[in-house]
Amino acid sequence: MNPIVQAAVASPAESPQEDKPQAWEPRVCEMSWWQTRQSRESLVERLLGSFTDPGASLARDKTRRRGLGKLLNWLEGQPGETWQDRWMASGADAAGFEWTDVPLAGREAIKRHQRDELAAGLVLLVAGQVIRPSYLWLLRQRVTVMLAETRAISDPEAFQRLERLAQHATAAARSDALNKITWIVIRKGGLVSDITVGDCIELTAELEEHHFRGSAGRPLFYALLKETGVLPTSAPLRLRALRIEGRRSVEQIVDGYGIECRPVRDLLVEYFTERAPGLDHVSLRSIARNLCRLFWRDLEIHHPGIDSLRLTPQVAQAWKERLAHIRDAQGHPVRPRVNFRSELVFVRAFYQDIARWAADDPARWAPWVAPCPIKANECATKKSRSGVKSRMDQRTRTQLPLLPALLRAVDRQCKDAEARITAAIAAPAGERFLVAGQEFERRRSGQARRVYVTEGATGRRRNLTHEEEAAFWSWATVEVLRHTGIRIEEMLELTHHSFIAYTLPTTGEVVPMLQVAPSKTDAERLLLVSPELAEVLTAVIFRVRAGNAALPLVSAYDVFEQTWSPPMPFLFQRRYGTEDRPLTRSYIRECLVATSQSAEITVAGDPLEWRPHDFRRIFVTDAIRSGLPPHIAAKICGHAALDTTMGYAAIYPEDVISHHRAFIARRRTERPSEEYRELTATEWDEFLSHFELRKVALGTCGRDYSTPCQHENACVRCPLLLVDPAQMPRLQEIYANLVDRLQEARDQGWLGEVAAIETTMAAAAQKLAAMRDRAAQPSTVHLGMPDFRATAGTATHRPREGDPWPR
Repeated sequence: MNPIVQAAVASPAESPQEDKPQAWEPRVCEMSWWQTRQSRESLVERLLGSFTDPGASLARDKTRRRGLGKLLNWLEGQPGETWQDRWMASGADAAGFEWTDVPLAGREAIKRHQRDELAAGLVLLVAGQVIRPSYLWLLRQRVTVMLAETRAISDPEAFQRLERLAQHATAAARSDALNKITWIVIRKGGLVSDITVGDCIELTAELEEHHFRGSAGRPLFYALLKETGVLPTSAPLRLRALRIEGRRSVEQIVDGYGIECRPVRDLLVEYFTERAPGLDHVSLRSIARNLCRLFWRDLEIHHPGIDSLRLTPQVAQAWKERLAHIRDAQGHPVRPRVNFRSELVFVRAFYQDIARWAADDPARWAPWVAPCPIKANECATKKSRSGVKSRMDQRTRTQLPLLPALLRAVDRQCKDAEARITAAIAAPAGERFLVAGQEFERRRSGQARRVYVTEGATGRRRNLTHEEEAAFWSWATVEVLRHTGIRIEEMLELTHHSFIAYTLPTTGEVVPMLQVAPSKTDAERLLLVSPELAEVLTAVIFRVRAGNAALPLVSAYDVFEQTWSPPMPFLFQRRYGTEDRPLTRSYIRECLVATSQSAEITVAGDPLEWRPHDFRRIFVTDAIRSGLPPHIAAKICGHAALDTTMGYAAIYPEDVISHHRAFIARRRTERPSEEYRELTATEWDEFLSHFELRKVALGTCGRDYSTPCQHENACVRCPLLLVDPAQMPRLQEIYANLVDRLQEARDQGWLGEVAAIETTMAAAAQKLAAMRDRAAQPSTVHLGMPDFRATAGTATHRPREGDPWPR
C-alpha cells in the first residue's frame, strides 16, 4: 500500500476506528472488464457511434476514424488477451508524453498528422473505457479533449452537478478539480459515485510524485465529492486531514527508527507503553527520539551486534562524546549540542525506571537491569538554566523599551499595505498609480484573483494580496499577544465562542471576558478584555467574516498531539485557495520575520527579530514592574508554579530597590506614629551612656542597647565580650592568678571553688586565643603618596631633547 494511504488509514477522524480501513482503502485496478474484452467490430461500432457523427464530414471525425483504425491495427500485433493487456505490453504507457513514438517506431520521417491521428484514436479508447492508462501516463499528457470527452460520455449528469457547485471558485480551480475527478474515473472506471476516499488519497500521492505543477495541495475536488455525498460521512471534511500523518502508535514510533536488535526494540515498546498514560504525545515522541535514535540506534551503528544495556566505560564515553555535538549526514560534528545535559537525563531516567520497576515486576524488567552509564553530576543543568535565564532576561530588557517602536511599525505597515492594495484594485490593468510617493503599475489579475503590481523604480513584481494579509496578521498577532500574554498556540485556538459576558455582582455592569482554552497546563482561564484588545478582536472578526453572517467553521491540526479539532469558528483563519484554513505557527513566525525586517529596529547595529514568545515575557515583566502581585500574574498567565512566573520576569536591580523602598514606606504607614517621633535630649544622653558603660578592662561589651549585664560583670566568662588584643598582658595576669587560686582550692579541698575556677580558666584560655588571632591579622599600613620617579626609567618611550623628563 502507498505510504500516504497507510498514514491516512492510521490517522484520526470523526468516525470509529473500525470504519476507516474499508472507507479509506483505494479501489483495486481491475485487470479485465467488459469494454476491454470487446471484439474489434463491436468496439469500433460503439466508439464511432458515441464520439462521431456518421453523416457528417467533419475533419475531426475523419481524423478520429483513421486514428482509431491505425491504433487498433497496432494493438492487435501486441501480446495479450484484452486491449488493456496489449496496451500495457506495448510499452506505450511507460513512454508517457512520447507514447506515439512506440507505434511509429521504424519510420524514417514521422509527420505531425500521423501523431495527431494516433492521439485522436487514443481519445476514443480512453474515453470509451477500452484502456485505462496509469496515473503516470495521464499526468504527463496535455490532452484536454480526452478529459472533456470522458466527462461527456462516462457520467455527464454527475460532472454537470459538480461544475455547478464549483461556480464560486476561480476558473483555474474549477478546471483543476474536474480534471482530478476525471483522472480517477479514467484510471479506476465506473461512475463518479463509485469514487472512494482511498482513490482521492492515491491520486494525491501520484500528483505529489509525478506532477510538476504542484496541484496535489488543491483540495477543491475532494470538497466537491464530499459536498455531493459521494464520499461517506465518516470521511474528514478537509483533504489535508488525509495528507497529514496522524498520531502513530508506540510500535510505529519505535519502528520508525530502524532498531535492529529485536529484544531491545521490544523493551523500548514496553517501556514507552508503560509511560504513555502519564505523558502527552509530544513528550512521548521526544523521549522516543532520544532513547531510540540518539541513544540506542547510535550505539548499533558504531557497535554492530550490541544487545545489552550493560555498557562498558569505553563505549559509554564514546557515545557521550558523539552526543555532545550535532553532526551532519557523514557523522562530522557541526556544532555543540546546546541541550546535551538534558538529553542525558532521559537516558538516566530510562535506566532508573527499569531498576525501580524490577522490584515490583522482576520477571518482566529484572533481565534488563544494568548499571547506569550516566552519573548524577553529568545531568546537572543548573548552570545551563541560569545561562538561559540570563540570556532571556537580557533579551526582554532590550525589547521592552523598543516595544512602542514596534507597535508604530506594525501599525504603519498595516495601513500602508491596505492603502497600496486599495489603490491597485481601483486602477485598471496597465495603469500607473502613486501611493505614498511610490509609483506602481497594475498587473493583470490572475485566475486566483490576487492583486499584482510592478514597482516603477525597480521593476520588481509584488503580490499585494499576500503583503496585505501578512501585514494585517502581524499587527493582530502583536496586539493580541502584548495585551494578553498568552502563548501562540492559545492565540491560534481562540474562537468566536471564547467571548464571555460577565456581570459584576456589585454594580451589574457587563464586562467582556476572553476564555483561553487549555493548552500547556490543561487549565482554562479568563482574561479581561480591555478596550484596546476589543478593538483588535473586532477587526479580526470583521475580516474573517468577509460580509457573511458567521465565521467559517474550520478544523485545526495540532502538530504536537497530531490530532484534528472539530470544525470551529477560529478567529485566526484566512482564505487559502478554495477553502478556509486556520493560521499555523509557521505562518505567524513568517509574518513576524517580515515585520522585524521592515521595522528596521536594531540593537548595537544588528536587526532585532521579534518572536511570539517574546511578548509573553514582556507582558509578565511589565505587569510585575507596574505593581501587579506575582501570584496574580501567575494566575493570568496560567502558570502552575510561582517560580515559573518569576522566571519570565526580567526585573532590573533598580526595580528591586524601588520596590523595597516602597514596601518599607507602606510598612511605616502601618506602624504607630509615636515610633517615628523626634528624639529628646534625655533619650539621646541615655543612648550615648549605654555605649559608655559597655567599655570594660578587657575590651568592649557587646550587649544590646537598653539591656543590663546578664552575667553579673563576669567579663572573663561572658561570650558577649569583644576582646582587645592590647589587653592581652592583663588577661595573662588574670590567668596566672587563676592557676594559683586553683592550686590553693585543691589544697584546701574546696571542690566547689575548683569547678568554678576551671570554668573561668577555660573561658580565659578561649579569650587569649581570640586575642592572638586578632593580633595576627594584618593591620592598616600607610602607603604614602604615589611617586613615579622610581618607575620613570622603565618607560618604553625614550626621552628626547627638550622633554621635561628628569635626566
